[in-house]
Amino acid sequence: MHAADGMPADLIIREAKPGDLGAIVEIDKQVSGVKKTRYWRDTLELYGGHRESDFFLVAEREQKVIGFILGEIRAWEFGSPSCGWVYAIGVARDNLLQGVGSKLLHELCTRFRQADVTKVRTMIARQDHELLSFFRSYGMMAGPFQQLELELNHDKEN
Repeated sequence: MHAADGMPADLIIREAKPGDLGAIVEIDKQVSGVKKTRYWRDTLELYGGHRESDFFLVAEREQKVIGFILGEIRAWEFGSPSCGWVYAIGVARDNLLQGVGSKLLHELCTRFRQADVTKVRTMIARQDHELLSFFRSYGMMAGPFQQLELELNHDKEN
């Protein structure tokens, strides 16, 4: 069942809390293939509602966490103005294509707008076609900055 805005009516979007850690770790493991308990524990501690610019939200259905999104408002180096950043999003595989990710992104963007943010950015691996398609379906496209990378080889100095 969907609400008037087209979003699933039975989902609750709320701030993540320490008790959500296990579900977040398992959802991320489904997406990434790697169990990163320490990483998510540290991330939840860092972004868990301590600052007004941080947002760590979960989607809950029938008191079970089935998705999460992590975002922050910040200005980056090299002249980038303040904007909203989506750092991570994950939805339990058995809840894909049910509007969970859409509702999470919608809520995060609502919170960005409430803070007078006018742009949202994210960074995604080129080969992650599923995630690229998801964000592109919301009108996101390549931005004005180019990510650069340098492989550090400990045997040589660059």
